[in-house]
Amino acid sequence: MLRGPVVLEFGTSWCGWCRGAQPLIGAAVAAHPSVRHVKIEDGPGRPLGRSFRVKLWPTLVFLLDGKEIGRVVRPQDAEDLRRALLQIDPRGG
Repeated sequence: MLRGPVVLEFGTSWCGWCRGAQPLIGAAVAAHPSVRHVKIEDGPGRPLGRSFRVKLWPTLVFLLDGKEIGRVVRPQDAEDLRRALLQIDPRGG
């Protein structure tokens, strides 16, 4: 089990939505240095994304001690990411 605050980012390197969201995601995660950010290459035949019911990329799953606390799909707004990160890391930001 993953302990502490973790963000799982499901996507691919060739996905336009994923590439476009990287500056937003990078800035949000940088404001929370105690949060572990794990990028997961997703796609057909990749069971981890399916186990998290990922349907669109990028999907960010916010975990605290292995339990899903929040999720943001195709982030386009820094505020959505900030709120989700504060749920798992209230002292960050």
